[in-house]
Amino acid sequence: MSKKVLVLGEAREGALRNVSYEAIAAAKQISSGGEVVSVLLGDSVGELATELGKYGADRVITVEHPHLKQYTSDGFGQALLAVIDQEQPEAIVFGHTALGKDLSPKIASKLQIGLVSDVTSIEGEGDAAVFIRPIYSGKAFEKVKVKDGIEFITIRPNNIAPLTKDDSKSADVSSLSVDITNLRTIIKEVVRKSTEGVDLSEAKVVIAGGRGVKSEEGFAPLKELADVLGGAVGASRGACDADYCDYSLQIGQTGKVVTPDLYIAAGISGAIQHLAGMSNSKIIVAINKDPEANIFKVADYGIVGDLFEVIPMLTEEFKKLKVNA
Repeated sequence: MSKKVLVLGEAREGALRNVSYEAIAAAKQISSGGEVVSVLLGDSVGELATELGKYGADRVITVEHPHLKQYTSDGFGQALLAVIDQEQPEAIVFGHTALGKDLSPKIASKLQIGLVSDVTSIEGEGDAAVFIRPIYSGKAFEKVKVKDGIEFITIRPNNIAPLTKDDSKSADVSSLSVDITNLRTIIKEVVRKSTEGVDLSEAKVVIAGGRGVKSEEGFAPLKELADVLGGAVGASRGACDADYCDYSLQIGQTGKVVTPDLYIAAGISGAIQHLAGMSNSKIIVAINKDPEANIFKVADYGIVGDLFEVIPMLTEEFKKLKVNA
C-alpha cells in the first residue's frame, strides 16, 4: 500500500544539509510509490524549496516565521505539528542530527506514537519496510517493524544514499502560515565554536586524533591532511579532555557518531566508547605506535608507526595523486 511520507528538511546558514536528501530517499522507499512531502522551517527558506524537488520530493511545504530563524524545540515543534495536522501522513522521516534527536521525541510524545531512532538502513518497502538500527554501542543491530500507527524514524547521516539529482524534476511548493506563540526559549545570540569547513557528522573523510597527538599543535598535520582530502577533523574524548581541541570535535558514545567513507584514526587507542562512534565507517585506517592497540581490531588497514612521521607522508602522497588525477 502506498503511503504519504513527511520529511523534515534541514537548512544551515542558507544551505540544505545533505541529510535532507538522504531522508527523501528513505521516504521514497517507505512510501512505496506514495507521495513524499518535504517540510522546511525557518525565517527565509523559500528559495531552498525547489532544490528538494530535484532530489525526489513531490511537494514542499515551507513555514516561515521570525521565531523560526534559530532552532528551538518550542518553535519548530509548533510549526511541524501544524503541518502534520494538515497533511495527516502515514510516516515521518527526520535526520538523526542534533536537531532531529532533540525534536523527534517531542513530536512523538505529542502524537503519542513510537519512534525508531538512528536507522542506518531499510529493508523492504511500503508495509513491509523493516528498519535496521545499531544497539549496545554498535555491537549488534536490531530490526524494527512498525505494526500500527504512524511510522516515525530518524536516519543516521551518511548511511542511506540520496537519489541522483534530476534538474528536470520539480516539486509543488506551498507555504503554511503558523502562529508561533508562547515560546519558553528565545535564542538571542549563537556563538559557534566548531571549526569552519566540512560538517563532521556528514563528512565523507574524517581524520581523528587521540591522546597521541600530544598537544593542540599536534592536530596541525591532521588538519592539513583533512584539507587535502576535503574531509573533517575529529577527536577522541581523551584528546578533548586533555584540552588539545574543542569538545565539538569529539567522536564516540558521548560525542558525535560518524560513518564516513574513510576514517583515519591517528594516535587513538580504540576505547570501546570511541569505537561506538566510528566503527561503522566504510574504511578504517589506524595509525598507532603500539601494535597491540585495540583500534587495530576494527581497522581495515593498520600502520604501526609515529603519526607525526606517517601523517605528513600520507599528505604528500595524496597531494601527488591529486596533481596527477
